[in-house]
Amino acid sequence: MSDAAVMEPAMGPVNHVVARWEGEHRFSAGREGIMTLMDGSAKAGQSPVDILLSAVTVCGAIDVVDILAKRRTPVESFTLESRGERKAEHPRRFTHLFVTYRVVGAGIEAVHAERAIQLAWERYCSVAGSLHEDIVVETTLVVNGASQASVIQTVGH
Repeated sequence: MSDAAVMEPAMGPVNHVVARWEGEHRFSAGREGIMTLMDGSAKAGQSPVDILLSAVTVCGAIDVVDILAKRRTPVESFTLESRGERKAEHPRRFTHLFVTYRVVGAGIEAVHAERAIQLAWERYCSVAGSLHEDIVVETTLVVNGASQASVIQTVGH
């Protein structure tokens, strides 16, 4: 087999961030010009773990908005609340996530919103796909004020 025949795996998108120490446990991090203050003490900004929880929450929510828009049932308002339980010992990684989706929009049906949430966790959310695969994710949907049963999601890998 020639060297030309040896194929390297295709490289996907590459992200690049910069972090600058701001003193104590504070760092500004992100893409140049779009920096976020992180604070390991969670006094002046979100902690890195809070940012991870925010990132997985928003990443999946973007997918839900897009999927519902493609169904011609656009979201009018959307609020999410996430809570993450972590191991007691180091590394104190997440073991269980609870995410509540409160979505309002004319014509949005719970079955379609639930499917959008499922697709976000299983297939589309890059942040979720980067998390440890044994994390339990429990989602609760509230559509136009009507609460649905909680669902355990499968995190895509």
